[in-house]
Amino acid sequence: MEEKKHLEMAGPEDILKNPSYSCYFDKVQSTKKLPMSLQETLTDAFATISVSSFPQVPRGKVIEIQADQSVGEAIKILSEANILSAPVRQTEEVKTVDWREKYLGILDYSAIVLWVLEGAEFAAAALATGSATAAGVGVGAAGALGALAVGATGPVTAAGITVAAVGAAVAGGVAAGKGMSKDAASAADKMGEDFYKVLLEEEPFTSTTVRSVVKSYRWAPFIPVSADSSMLCVLLLLSKYRLRNVPVVERGEPSIRNYITQSAVIQGLERCKGRDWFDSIAAHPITELGLPFMSSDEMVGVEDTELVLEAFKKMKDNQIGGLPVVKGPEKKIVGSLSIRDIRYLLLNHDLFSNFRQITVGAFINTIAAAPHSTQKVVTPITCTLDSTLGKVIHILASKSVHRIYVVAGNGEEVIGVITLRDVISCFIYEPPNFFDNYFGSAAEVVVSN
Repeated sequence: MEEKKHLEMAGPEDILKNPSYSCYFDKVQSTKKLPMSLQETLTDAFATISVSSFPQVPRGKVIEIQADQSVGEAIKILSEANILSAPVRQTEEVKTVDWREKYLGILDYSAIVLWVLEGAEFAAAALATGSATAAGVGVGAAGALGALAVGATGPVTAAGITVAAVGAAVAGGVAAGKGMSKDAASAADKMGEDFYKVLLEEEPFTSTTVRSVVKSYRWAPFIPVSADSSMLCVLLLLSKYRLRNVPVVERGEPSIRNYITQSAVIQGLERCKGRDWFDSIAAHPITELGLPFMSSDEMVGVEDTELVLEAFKKMKDNQIGGLPVVKGPEKKIVGSLSIRDIRYLLLNHDLFSNFRQITVGAFINTIAAAPHSTQKVVTPITCTLDSTLGKVIHILASKSVHRIYVVAGNGEEVIGVITLRDVISCFIYEPPNFFDNYFGSAAEVVVSN
């Protein structure tokens, strides 16, 4: 599928050659109104700080997901730990002293969104076929996932081959005897809780392993660094090169020692409050740092009247982790939707049995009214153009969110967004040929899967 070619980024060489990353970082550097001497001092300092000095993940142990666990089990692990991603390792039966043979990559909500969106269309197609016999394909055909383009409409016949796999998968004939329409989209509208039964309990979804999702829906390369690498390397990977997380490995050991995320770095910056170098930058209004780097014209948002699945599709198409929810012609911000919020659809199917019809507005209102709601999916986190960088960092760290929306003076119209990546970019620049030299000298520990 053409859709996936840009998602399966092969590794270090690919991210170094991606022109969009250089364009982004060049824009950041050209808009920062900071003395070059200060930027050079900070960059040199980060280059001397070892990754091994970065704080360990909570409880000192990296949460991992086994490659042969089901996607449903993986979703629960991520949700219960309140994390966006986790390394995927081979099963315990695979004995190795080499971490390159032990880990397959990273599973995150971005990959799950891709899988779910296509899975929804597959399930709809299955209802259109009506039975396993019509499909003509045996159960357990999980490998067929990913062959149908998102957005398919209308009945799909057995001639579609891969689509038929899910027809075979609807164990017990979900569609049989229910008088459902033979049109796939109509069938999915009436599917209700049966979708979740198929998705998390029946074949082939119970046999759809994390292994197959990681291989088919890779969002970004798996690029670990060694524990003796510099923090400048990590900060550049998390900012300029758009990685959301960087695993840390120890030379000669088969396990991931630490797992550094964009959020963890922002938390670390917040703890630097009171230090001269931090305060000298944090005191600047965001406009003096060129923030927001993304203007209102470039920003992708979602109307509260749009379907929630379309909102997740926008995130997938634009490779972004969240959207502001706006209302009316004045684009008043009424909420925020994150890619991780798809877990509410998957784990709270009693609330969202009509998942295909529910609007973004209804989705966030339902979550807000649900018991034990975190409110993060509802309340938009905002700042204004006169906010300081220090204030933005404090909000991002204290609220544990991944983006803050910049609003006009009336506090309602969204005029920009600041992400964790943007904030990290304010503190560093890339010295000439830095990664050419790094990847050349550390090739034995930086490997793509």
